[in-house]
Amino acid sequence: MIVQALAFYLFAVILTLSALMVITARNPVHSVLFLILAFFNSAGLFILLGAEFVGMLMVIVYVGAVAVLFLFVVMMLDVSFADLRKEAMQYVPIGLLIGAVLLTELVMVYGAWAFAPGVEDSLAVPLLRFEGVSNSEALGRVLYTDYILAFQLAGLILFVAMIGAIVLTLRGRPGVRKQSVAAQHARRPDDVLEIHKVTPGTGS
Repeated sequence: MIVQALAFYLFAVILTLSALMVITARNPVHSVLFLILAFFNSAGLFILLGAEFVGMLMVIVYVGAVAVLFLFVVMMLDVSFADLRKEAMQYVPIGLLIGAVLLTELVMVYGAWAFAPGVEDSLAVPLLRFEGVSNSEALGRVLYTDYILAFQLAGLILFVAMIGAIVLTLRGRPGVRKQSVAAQHARRPDDVLEIHKVTPGTGS
């Protein structure tokens, strides 16, 4: 228990500090790097809670895709962050007001939170069909048995959305030379080569 407590406090402190540096760092590249560090530490917290699947998703999806995409966008776009920071300063009072309202709501919800009678006993008893299996295996069994139709429908919706995004962004532009593999294979030497007889001494 002592090792788990120390690991929790270590991950929690680093996560809090890295999240603070995300919004306070002047360099946007440093902010993205601190965001990646925050994702790694949140994945460690999920693993301590026994949700290794969620921790794996945090590393693969958020660190491997989202944060790296943010980093590439920040490094490739020539954006004047000094001008953006000056324009954003006028919205600081409104942001602080909204943050105070949200913090008050969270405190009120947390203070009035109460578990239903008997919930602790039911949470302490594991399900019989998932006894002795890992978190990922139990999630896979539920996902591919009880919710297989919803899972397939979600994949179909994402597939249709991907095709729609490709169709909307793929526009034909005149004057753009495109590769034709069939035309390249059907090309003969007479179509691309022209032989000239050069007379010696004439220079042409």
